[in-house]
This record gives sequence, C-alpha cells and structure tokens, in this order.
Amino acid sequence: MPDHSNEFGKYGARGIKGSEAVGRVLDSLAGGIATPVTVRRGLLARLHYLSRTPHAWAAAKEAGLTVTDRTLKAWLAGTRNPSRVNLERIDRAYRTVRRHNVARHLLRRLNAAGGTRVELHPLNQSQVPRPRQRVVEYRSLNVRRWDRIVAAWSTDDPEALDAAWTLVIEDLGSQWGQYEYVTNVGFAA
Repeated sequence: MPDHSNEFGKYGARGIKGSEAVGRVLDSLAGGIATPVTVRRGLLARLHYLSRTPHAWAAAKEAGLTVTDRTLKAWLAGTRNPSRVNLERIDRAYRTVRRHNVARHLLRRLNAAGGTRVELHPLNQSQVPRPRQRVVEYRSLNVRRWDRIVAAWSTDDPEALDAAWTLVIEDLGSQWGQYEYVTNVGFAA
C-alpha cells in the first residue's frame, strides 16, 4: 500500500491535492453570489443574506463577522463602507453560512441513487524527465457515502477533508497514491 506523497513536485509534476479539488467542486455545486464583495451589489447581496434572519446573523457572528447593528445598517444604507479587512470577513462569513445552509441538501443529492460517479484526472507530468514518469491514467469511481466529505467541507476543515478523501481513494486499490494529487476531479449532483 503506498504512503502519502512526501515530496510532491520534486521532479516537476504539477497538480493539486485531490481533497482540494473536491472542495472546489463542492463550492461550485453550492453556488452562491457571483458578484465580488468589493462591488456594491456583491456586498449588499452578502449582507442581506447574512442579516435576513436572526439565525443567519448569529451564524455570521460565529463565523467571525463582529460588527454592531448600527454599523450593519450604515453599510446597507451606503453611508459607510467596510474596510478591506471587514470585506474579507463578510466574504468569509458568507461562504461559511452558505456552506452550512446547503450542506444537507448537497449531501442528499450526492448520496442519492447509490452515490455519485467521480472522475479523477491524473497529475500533469509533462515537466517530469521521462525515466521518472509514472504510468497514470484517467480513473473513475463511485462514491457511495459523502457524509464525512461534506461535513469536513461545510466546516472548512482541510485536514478532515483530506482524511475523508483519502479513505475514498483507497478504494482504487494499490494505485490510490497515484491519485492523491490530480489535475482535476469531476462530479455532478
């Protein structure tokens, strides 16, 4: 059984951790506000999303957005603008609350009908010298239980997401280490 890649990219291979690629796909499936937070429309959309219910506002405060109600009203009215640090906090709080809100629905879609087919695109070895290249091919597998992956993603815990994803790719057998780093992971729900 292979171990984790300790020196990834040492000979010129390029790619990203499979768990990071899965997180990106889950983010795109979760959807959300496309307009950047730096644009007034994007800022207002995020503030309305975070302040529409007491539960959402409490979750936003828990996610790190610590402003008074007076400041929030001034931002919504346009009489004051948030600082760059507060814009980052607003965006981070929005992503956290959005992930929490869609996780249950997304989990139900991914687990439906016996799981979801996942495509693994191997890492890019074009810069690796010929004698050091591995024979790595496109693979696919059916992930039946997404519970740990979605839970780690919704809490924004990269270590737990990596551990959950490693358990999934171990189903590839003795070749699972070749897919720890990939160029892309694809699935839909």
